Amino acid sequence: MMELIAQNMAPIMFISLIGFLLLGYPVAFALAANGLVFFIIGVELAPLSNGTINLSWPLLNAMPERFWGVLSNETLLAIPFFTFMGIVLEKSGMAEDLLDTIGQLFGPVRGGLAYAVIIVGALLAATTGVVAASVIAMGLISLPIMLRYGYDRRIASGVIAASGTLAQIIPPSLVLIVLADQLGRSVGDMYKGAMIPGLVLTSIYLGYVALMSVLRPHSMPALPKEARTLGSGVTSLVVALSTGLALFYGAEKYLEANHNPKDAGILAAALAVLVIYAAAVLDKALKINAMSRLAQQVVIVLIPPLALIFLVLGTIFLGVATPTEGGAMGAVGALILSGMKRRLNYGVVRDALAATTRLSAFVMFILLGARVFSLTFYGVNGHLWVEHLLVSLPGGEMGFLIVVSLLVFFLAFFLDFFELAFIIVPLLAPAAEKLGIDLIWFGVILGVNMQTSFMHPPFGFALFFLRSVAPKSAYIDKVTGKLTDPVKTSHIYWGAVPFVFIQIIMIGIVIAFPGMVMHYKGKVVDPSTIELKLPEMPGLGGGLGGLGGLGAPGSAPGGMGLGLPPIGAPGAPAGGGAPIVPAPMGLGGLPPASN
Repeated sequence: MMELIAQNMAPIMFISLIGFLLLGYPVAFALAANGLVFFIIGVELAPLSNGTINLSWPLLNAMPERFWGVLSNETLLAIPFFTFMGIVLEKSGMAEDLLDTIGQLFGPVRGGLAYAVIIVGALLAATTGVVAASVIAMGLISLPIMLRYGYDRRIASGVIAASGTLAQIIPPSLVLIVLADQLGRSVGDMYKGAMIPGLVLTSIYLGYVALMSVLRPHSMPALPKEARTLGSGVTSLVVALSTGLALFYGAEKYLEANHNPKDAGILAAALAVLVIYAAAVLDKALKINAMSRLAQQVVIVLIPPLALIFLVLGTIFLGVATPTEGGAMGAVGALILSGMKRRLNYGVVRDALAATTRLSAFVMFILLGARVFSLTFYGVNGHLWVEHLLVSLPGGEMGFLIVVSLLVFFLAFFLDFFELAFIIVPLLAPAAEKLGIDLIWFGVILGVNMQTSFMHPPFGFALFFLRSVAPKSAYIDKVTGKLTDPVKTSHIYWGAVPFVFIQIIMIGIVIAFPGMVMHYKGKVVDPSTIELKLPEMPGLGGGLGGLGGLGAPGSAPGGMGLGLPPIGAPGAPAGGGAPIVPAPMGLGGLPPASN
């Protein structure tokens, strides 16, 4: 019996961890306690394991070094930077300005507020990377407006929750940083690989809203004219955008011809954006009114967060900054934007630092607990057990990806993305690499999959965040003065279901079309198209093709022509025929070796 337990320690340990978690123990302490308890058991049962357990008491001496490796990991330093940036931006009122402006822009369209929520969710995702901040900000700002103008509660709740979870997959996502660290890959490559899937998922959300606006037009009405305080003026905005595109095209051509072509596009885009932004600010300040109020507001509100996105992601993609450095610049940029809006004060900085400290401590405790667990789990050959279990799945690479996606999807009902990343990913990565799966592609698939952990009922964290700010009882709307019904928990849950199915479809799309992610490698070069050309070298007899034997200059055709004496007797025919006899002076005229 004891021999059976010793030889199957890995599955017993894994099942025990699940039991700890189901009992409700904090994940960090469940991991550490599980690891320590089974370390003691493993040391005692090692003689009975036939070599499957490799644990001994001196192995605990490696634990401080493993902890120090976690605490000195510079990649994980990006997490507090991006968290701080997101909280400061949320406190600065940027989300409120974006939602109001884009809501006015799409106001005349049926479902316009829902479009605005999704677009702002994508912009917040690209600037904050924090799901909680995005969902809470949009829930506080947009949900009362959507209810005021007759939106269906399920659609409004689902759109807000789903848009907030875009921060999971659109860089600079915190989960992508953790996945890159656990998979041993570059965070910059993970960001590049996730960018297109994130934009595609945003487009599918927009498509769903467009479909529902046709099938159920009364569930998402257009804003009434009196609510569109910025008026019309789309033509003015189109003219401003066309002018910006013209400036971009002209500047790019000039820079390509006179400067470094590699950076021409980025510099030209920066110049065009600055010109349009300066024109809008001057037009509003001097009351020239060359632009409509709507165009002015869209340009002035949209460009600062877009500039912050470029400051963070652009520098990372260009290789100018590491993700940690990009996060630091983003944090400084968020403080500057908040100061420009006159929202920066001691309270904002204090709250942002407190939230950042809590999240960073939460991540570190889980990671330290995972280090204790992994020390024991690897000591009982648990990684080999998992690898053999997954590699032997039917269907090869595709079967592995499908089974892993199902596993992560169901585990996400009970674990959040940090817990999944620290517990499950280190076990899956070796099997994926052994099957030849690109780990960046694998990481993006897991990232999209973990996004569902925020959405599916009943444990989705985005649903909890929205529940915390949605009205729980009837209230008097401060604009219309009418009694407004509350948002029930069932509304939030049912509203999330269609978006969970959209995310499942997105997982299938990423698996079926790996090119969406693989572009991070850059242009693929076909080796058959590579042609090597060597320059003509006078001393080599007209190139490599004319090299002959190691003979003197002017030797017969086929001779090497390197200026060395011929191999063989002087005067021997170069073309063969007569046997070659040893030359009296050896190679190069050197005296023969003496006996």
